[in-house]
Amino acid sequence: MKKFSSVIIIAVLLILAVLSVFIYKSKHASTTVDEDARNFKIKDTAAITKIFIADKEGDNATITRTPKGWVVNEKYNCRTDAILNLLEVIKHVEVKMPVPKTAKDAVLKLMASTALKVEIYTKDGLVKQYYVGHETPDSEGSYMILTDIETGENYKDPYVCFIPGFKGYLIPRFIAKENEWRDRIVLNYIPPQLKQIKVQHFNMPDSSFTVDLNSTTSFSLKNSKGSEIPFDEMKMKQYLAYFQNISYEVLITGKNKKLTDSLFVNKPFAVISITTTDFKTSEYKFYNKTPNAAITSEIGVNYQNDPDRLYLQFANDKEWALIQYFVFGKLLITQAYFEPNVSVKK
Repeated sequence: MKKFSSVIIIAVLLILAVLSVFIYKSKHASTTVDEDARNFKIKDTAAITKIFIADKEGDNATITRTPKGWVVNEKYNCRTDAILNLLEVIKHVEVKMPVPKTAKDAVLKLMASTALKVEIYTKDGLVKQYYVGHETPDSEGSYMILTDIETGENYKDPYVCFIPGFKGYLIPRFIAKENEWRDRIVLNYIPPQLKQIKVQHFNMPDSSFTVDLNSTTSFSLKNSKGSEIPFDEMKMKQYLAYFQNISYEVLITGKNKKLTDSLFVNKPFAVISITTTDFKTSEYKFYNKTPNAAITSEIGVNYQNDPDRLYLQFANDKEWALIQYFVFGKLLITQAYFEPNVSVKK
Protein backbone atom coordinates (compact mmCIF):
# COMPACT_ATOMS: atom_id res chain seq x y z
CA MET A 1 0.00 0.00 0.00
CA LYS A 2 2.80 2.35 0.92
CA LYS A 3 4.55 1.44 -2.35
CA PHE A 4 1.39 2.28 -4.34
CA SER A 5 1.06 5.63 -2.54
CA SER A 6 4.67 6.46 -3.32
CA VAL A 7 4.09 5.78 -7.02
CA ILE A 8 1.07 8.08 -7.03
CA ILE A 9 3.01 10.85 -5.29
CA ILE A 10 5.91 10.54 -7.74
CA ALA A 11 3.50 10.57 -10.69
CA VAL A 12 1.76 13.68 -9.38
CA LEU A 13 5.10 15.41 -8.82
CA LEU A 14 6.20 14.55 -12.37
CA ILE A 15 2.95 15.91 -13.78
CA LEU A 16 3.33 19.10 -11.75
CA ALA A 17 6.93 19.45 -12.91
CA VAL A 18 5.91 19.06 -16.57
CA LEU A 19 3.11 21.57 -16.12
CA SER A 20 5.49 24.05 -14.47
CA VAL A 21 7.95 23.76 -17.35
CA PHE A 22 5.11 24.15 -19.86
CA ILE A 23 3.70 27.22 -18.09
CA TYR A 24 7.17 28.77 -17.75
CA LYS A 25 7.96 28.26 -21.42
CA SER A 26 4.57 29.60 -22.46
CA LYS A 27 4.98 32.72 -20.36
CA HIS A 28 8.56 33.19 -21.55
CA ALA A 29 7.52 32.80 -25.20
CA SER A 30 4.66 35.23 -24.68
CA THR A 31 7.03 37.74 -23.08
CA THR A 32 9.53 37.37 -25.96
CA VAL A 33 6.81 37.95 -28.56
CA ASP A 34 5.56 40.96 -26.62
CA GLU A 35 9.06 42.43 -26.45
CA ASP A 36 9.62 41.86 -30.17
CA ALA A 37 6.29 43.48 -31.01
CA ARG A 38 7.33 46.61 -29.08
CA ASN A 39 10.84 46.91 -30.51
CA PHE A 40 10.43 49.80 -32.97
CA LYS A 41 13.64 51.74 -32.40
CA ILE A 42 17.05 51.40 -34.08
CA LYS A 43 19.75 52.84 -31.86
CA ASP A 44 22.55 52.76 -34.44
CA THR A 45 21.12 55.01 -37.15
CA ALA A 46 24.62 55.38 -38.64
CA ALA A 47 24.26 51.80 -39.90
CA ILE A 48 21.12 52.61 -41.89
CA THR A 49 21.72 52.62 -45.66
CA LYS A 50 18.18 52.99 -47.02
CA ILE A 51 14.66 53.88 -45.86
CA PHE A 52 11.53 53.21 -47.89
CA ILE A 53 8.26 55.04 -47.09
CA ALA A 54 4.95 54.55 -48.91
CA ASP A 55 1.44 55.91 -48.37
CA LYS A 56 -1.98 54.65 -49.41
CA GLU A 57 -2.24 57.24 -52.19
CA GLY A 58 0.48 55.59 -54.28
CA ASP A 59 3.31 57.94 -53.27
CA ASN A 60 6.61 56.44 -52.20
CA ALA A 61 10.08 57.67 -51.38
CA THR A 62 13.29 55.67 -51.16
CA ILE A 63 15.85 57.59 -49.12
CA THR A 64 19.38 56.33 -49.78
CA ARG A 65 22.61 57.22 -47.99
CA THR A 66 25.39 58.11 -50.45
CA PRO A 67 28.96 59.39 -49.99
CA LYS A 68 27.64 62.90 -50.81
CA GLY A 69 24.60 62.72 -48.52
CA TRP A 70 21.04 61.40 -48.59
CA VAL A 71 19.22 61.18 -51.94
CA VAL A 72 15.51 60.60 -52.62
CA ASN A 73 14.52 58.16 -55.38
CA GLU A 74 18.02 58.43 -56.87
CA LYS A 75 17.11 61.91 -58.18
CA TYR A 76 17.38 64.75 -55.69
CA ASN A 77 19.39 65.68 -52.63
CA CYS A 78 17.31 65.48 -49.46
CA ARG A 79 16.48 68.29 -47.08
CA THR A 80 18.82 68.12 -44.11
CA ASP A 81 16.09 68.99 -41.62
CA ALA A 82 13.81 66.24 -42.94
CA ILE A 83 16.55 63.62 -42.66
CA LEU A 84 17.44 64.67 -39.11
CA ASN A 85 13.79 64.58 -38.03
CA LEU A 86 13.30 61.10 -39.51
CA LEU A 87 16.45 59.64 -37.97
CA GLU A 88 15.52 61.13 -34.60
CA VAL A 89 12.20 59.30 -34.49
CA ILE A 90 13.80 56.05 -35.73
CA LYS A 91 16.39 56.24 -32.95
CA HIS A 92 14.26 57.45 -30.05
CA VAL A 93 10.72 56.16 -30.65
CA GLU A 94 9.25 54.49 -27.57
CA VAL A 95 6.06 52.62 -26.75
CA LYS A 96 3.84 54.62 -24.40
CA MET A 97 1.20 51.93 -23.98
CA PRO A 98 -0.67 49.17 -25.84
CA VAL A 99 -3.85 50.15 -27.60
CA PRO A 100 -6.78 49.28 -25.28
CA LYS A 101 -8.69 46.17 -26.35
CA THR A 102 -11.87 48.22 -26.70
CA ALA A 103 -10.21 50.47 -29.29
CA LYS A 104 -8.01 47.91 -31.04
CA ASP A 105 -10.38 46.96 -33.89
CA ALA A 106 -11.20 50.59 -34.71
CA VAL A 107 -7.50 51.58 -34.70
CA LEU A 108 -6.51 48.66 -36.94
CA LYS A 109 -9.34 49.41 -39.35
CA LEU A 110 -8.29 53.05 -39.73
CA MET A 111 -4.61 52.12 -40.01
CA ALA A 112 -5.44 49.71 -42.83
CA SER A 113 -6.60 52.64 -44.95
CA THR A 114 -4.30 55.45 -43.83
CA ALA A 115 -1.04 54.14 -42.32
CA LEU A 116 2.36 54.67 -43.91
CA LYS A 117 4.56 51.65 -44.57
CA VAL A 118 8.17 52.03 -43.44
CA GLU A 119 11.07 49.72 -44.32
CA ILE A 120 14.54 50.28 -42.89
CA TYR A 121 17.68 48.68 -44.34
CA THR A 122 21.32 48.27 -43.37
CA LYS A 123 24.09 46.55 -45.32
CA ASP A 124 22.59 43.28 -44.02
CA GLY A 125 19.25 43.97 -45.71
CA LEU A 126 15.81 44.68 -44.26
CA VAL A 127 16.10 45.04 -40.48
CA LYS A 128 12.87 46.75 -39.50
CA GLN A 129 9.39 47.15 -40.98
CA TYR A 130 6.40 48.85 -39.42
CA TYR A 131 3.31 50.92 -40.13
CA VAL A 132 2.82 54.45 -38.80
CA GLY A 133 -0.80 55.41 -38.33
CA HIS A 134 -2.88 58.39 -37.28
CA GLU A 135 -2.38 60.45 -34.16
CA THR A 136 -3.88 59.71 -30.76
CA PRO A 137 -6.80 61.84 -29.47
CA ASP A 138 -4.41 63.98 -27.40
CA SER A 139 -2.13 64.48 -30.48
CA GLU A 140 0.91 63.45 -28.43
CA GLY A 141 1.55 60.10 -30.05
CA SER A 142 0.88 57.93 -33.10
CA TYR A 143 -0.45 54.41 -33.51
CA MET A 144 2.18 51.99 -34.85
CA ILE A 145 2.35 48.27 -35.55
CA LEU A 146 5.48 46.24 -36.17
CA THR A 147 6.12 43.47 -38.70
CA ASP A 148 7.89 40.21 -37.91
CA ILE A 149 10.75 40.28 -40.44
CA GLU A 150 11.15 36.49 -40.41
CA THR A 151 7.53 35.67 -41.23
CA GLY A 152 6.51 38.85 -43.01
CA GLU A 153 3.37 38.98 -40.88
CA ASN A 154 2.38 41.91 -38.68
CA TYR A 155 2.28 41.41 -34.94
CA LYS A 156 -1.30 41.31 -33.67
CA ASP A 157 -1.18 44.35 -31.39
CA PRO A 158 -0.72 48.03 -32.31
CA TYR A 159 0.87 50.44 -29.82
CA VAL A 160 0.77 54.12 -29.00
CA CYS A 161 4.27 55.42 -29.73
CA PHE A 162 6.00 58.71 -28.98
CA ILE A 163 9.40 60.40 -28.62
CA PRO A 164 10.30 61.13 -24.99
CA GLY A 165 10.50 64.87 -24.44
CA PHE A 166 8.66 65.70 -27.67
CA LYS A 167 5.03 66.81 -27.70
CA GLY A 168 3.32 65.92 -30.94
CA TYR A 169 2.53 63.00 -33.20
CA LEU A 170 5.04 61.20 -35.43
CA ILE A 171 3.52 60.69 -38.87
CA PRO A 172 4.60 64.10 -40.31
CA ARG A 173 8.24 62.97 -39.99
CA PHE A 174 7.63 60.04 -42.34
CA ILE A 175 7.38 61.64 -45.78
CA ALA A 176 6.22 59.58 -48.76
CA LYS A 177 5.96 62.35 -51.37
CA GLU A 178 9.14 62.81 -53.38
CA ASN A 179 8.91 66.58 -53.80
CA GLU A 180 8.57 67.13 -50.06
CA TRP A 181 11.94 65.45 -49.54
CA ARG A 182 13.77 67.59 -52.06
CA ASP A 183 16.44 70.01 -50.93
CA ARG A 184 14.99 73.50 -51.47
CA ILE A 185 18.29 75.05 -52.55
CA VAL A 186 17.99 76.53 -56.06
CA LEU A 187 21.24 78.49 -56.32
CA ASN A 188 24.49 77.51 -54.69
CA TYR A 189 27.54 78.89 -56.49
CA ILE A 190 30.90 80.11 -55.24
CA PRO A 191 33.12 82.44 -57.35
CA PRO A 192 35.53 79.69 -58.52
CA GLN A 193 32.56 77.98 -60.22
CA LEU A 194 31.32 81.10 -62.00
CA LYS A 195 32.18 82.36 -65.48
CA GLN A 196 29.41 84.88 -66.08
CA ILE A 197 26.26 86.30 -64.46
CA LYS A 198 23.79 88.12 -66.66
CA VAL A 199 20.80 89.95 -65.16
CA GLN A 200 18.08 91.16 -67.52
CA HIS A 201 15.34 93.55 -66.32
CA PHE A 202 12.71 93.59 -69.07
CA ASN A 203 10.66 96.38 -67.46
CA MET A 204 13.74 98.61 -67.21
CA PRO A 205 16.26 97.40 -69.83
CA ASP A 206 18.82 100.10 -69.07
CA SER A 207 19.29 98.57 -65.63
CA SER A 208 20.39 95.19 -66.98
CA PHE A 209 24.04 94.17 -66.61
CA THR A 210 26.58 91.39 -67.09
CA VAL A 211 29.39 90.34 -64.76
CA ASP A 212 32.31 88.43 -66.27
CA LEU A 213 34.65 86.57 -63.95
CA ASN A 214 38.14 86.34 -65.42
CA SER A 215 39.30 84.73 -62.16
CA THR A 216 38.26 84.72 -58.50
CA THR A 217 39.88 88.14 -58.11
CA SER A 218 39.44 89.71 -61.55
CA PHE A 219 36.01 90.86 -62.77
CA SER A 220 34.43 93.11 -65.36
CA LEU A 221 31.02 94.76 -65.42
CA LYS A 222 29.12 95.59 -68.61
CA ASN A 223 25.93 97.59 -69.04
CA SER A 224 22.91 96.60 -71.13
CA LYS A 225 24.70 97.76 -74.31
CA GLY A 226 27.77 95.63 -73.65
CA SER A 227 30.07 98.50 -72.67
CA GLU A 228 32.37 98.09 -69.69
CA ILE A 229 31.60 100.36 -66.77
CA PRO A 230 33.45 101.07 -63.50
CA PHE A 231 32.40 99.32 -60.29
CA ASP A 232 33.17 99.11 -56.61
CA GLU A 233 35.22 95.95 -56.06
CA MET A 234 33.91 95.30 -52.54
CA LYS A 235 30.33 95.59 -53.75
CA MET A 236 31.13 93.16 -56.57
CA LYS A 237 32.59 90.59 -54.17
CA GLN A 238 29.58 90.95 -51.89
CA TYR A 239 27.18 90.43 -54.80
CA LEU A 240 28.97 87.28 -55.93
CA ALA A 241 28.77 85.91 -52.38
CA TYR A 242 24.97 86.25 -52.47
CA PHE A 243 24.67 83.29 -54.87
CA GLN A 244 25.23 80.67 -52.16
CA ASN A 245 22.49 78.64 -50.45
CA ILE A 246 19.49 80.38 -52.03
CA SER A 247 16.28 78.37 -51.50
CA TYR A 248 12.69 78.46 -52.71
CA GLU A 249 9.80 78.56 -50.25
CA VAL A 250 7.41 76.05 -51.87
CA LEU A 251 7.78 73.89 -54.95
CA ILE A 252 4.60 74.22 -57.03
CA THR A 253 5.53 72.05 -60.02
CA GLY A 254 2.52 69.90 -60.87
CA LYS A 255 0.40 71.30 -58.03
CA ASN A 256 -1.48 74.02 -59.93
CA LYS A 257 -1.30 73.50 -63.69
CA LYS A 258 -3.72 76.34 -64.39
CA LEU A 259 -1.43 78.77 -62.56
CA THR A 260 1.81 77.61 -64.17
CA ASP A 261 0.22 77.54 -67.63
CA SER A 262 -0.94 81.16 -67.17
CA LEU A 263 2.54 82.21 -66.04
CA PHE A 264 4.18 80.39 -68.91
CA VAL A 265 2.17 82.48 -71.40
CA ASN A 266 3.44 85.71 -69.85
CA LYS A 267 6.92 87.12 -70.14
CA PRO A 268 9.08 87.12 -67.01
CA PHE A 269 9.95 90.55 -65.63
CA ALA A 270 13.55 89.44 -65.03
CA VAL A 271 15.94 86.64 -65.94
CA ILE A 272 19.25 85.69 -64.34
CA SER A 273 21.53 83.61 -66.56
CA ILE A 274 24.47 81.90 -64.88
CA THR A 275 27.33 80.36 -66.85
CA THR A 276 29.76 78.17 -64.95
CA THR A 277 33.43 77.52 -65.70
CA ASP A 278 32.46 74.35 -67.62
CA PHE A 279 30.44 76.64 -69.95
CA LYS A 280 27.03 75.34 -68.89
CA THR A 281 24.33 78.02 -68.63
CA SER A 282 21.27 77.93 -66.36
CA GLU A 283 18.40 80.40 -66.52
CA TYR A 284 16.23 81.56 -63.62
CA LYS A 285 13.06 83.36 -64.72
CA PHE A 286 11.09 85.60 -62.34
CA TYR A 287 7.35 86.26 -62.57
CA ASN A 288 5.16 88.60 -60.55
CA LYS A 289 2.53 87.21 -58.21
CA THR A 290 -0.96 88.63 -57.76
CA PRO A 291 -1.09 90.48 -54.41
CA ASN A 292 -2.88 88.96 -51.47
CA ALA A 293 -6.08 90.89 -50.72
CA ALA A 294 -5.34 90.64 -46.99
CA ILE A 295 -2.06 92.55 -47.45
CA THR A 296 -3.81 95.37 -49.30
CA SER A 297 -6.52 95.57 -46.65
CA GLU A 298 -4.04 95.56 -43.75
CA ILE A 299 -1.54 98.06 -45.14
CA GLY A 300 -3.96 100.19 -47.15
CA VAL A 301 -1.83 100.15 -50.30
CA ASN A 302 -3.19 98.94 -53.63
CA TYR A 303 -0.26 96.81 -54.81
CA GLN A 304 -0.15 95.77 -58.44
CA ASN A 305 2.04 92.81 -57.49
CA ASP A 306 2.69 90.92 -54.28
CA PRO A 307 5.42 92.85 -52.39
CA ASP A 308 6.64 89.76 -50.52
CA ARG A 309 6.52 86.82 -52.92
CA LEU A 310 6.93 85.96 -56.58
CA TYR A 311 7.28 82.92 -58.83
CA LEU A 312 10.45 81.32 -60.16
CA GLN A 313 10.89 79.06 -63.18
CA PHE A 314 14.12 77.04 -63.30
CA ALA A 315 15.75 73.69 -64.20
CA ASN A 316 15.41 74.23 -67.97
CA ASP A 317 11.87 75.57 -67.48
CA LYS A 318 10.73 72.26 -65.93
CA GLU A 319 10.27 73.44 -62.34
CA TRP A 320 8.15 76.16 -60.71
CA ALA A 321 8.45 77.51 -57.19
CA LEU A 322 7.07 80.20 -54.91
CA ILE A 323 9.93 82.35 -53.60
CA GLN A 324 10.43 85.31 -51.28
CA TYR A 325 11.74 88.77 -52.23
CA PHE A 326 13.58 88.75 -48.91
CA VAL A 327 15.71 85.84 -50.21
CA PHE A 328 16.01 86.59 -53.94
CA GLY A 329 15.72 90.38 -53.98
CA LYS A 330 19.45 90.87 -53.38
CA LEU A 331 20.15 89.07 -56.68
CA LEU A 332 17.73 91.23 -58.69
CA ILE A 333 19.67 94.45 -58.29
CA THR A 334 20.43 96.97 -61.04
CA GLN A 335 23.80 98.13 -62.34
CA ALA A 336 23.51 101.20 -60.12
CA TYR A 337 24.33 98.98 -57.13
CA PHE A 338 27.94 98.63 -58.28
CA GLU A 339 28.68 102.36 -58.71
CA PRO A 340 31.89 103.37 -56.95
CA ASN A 341 31.54 105.63 -53.95
CA VAL A 342 32.38 109.20 -54.86
CA SER A 343 34.54 111.02 -52.30
CA VAL A 344 33.33 114.51 -51.49
CA LYS A 345 35.99 117.25 -51.38
CA LYS A 346 35.83 119.59 -48.42
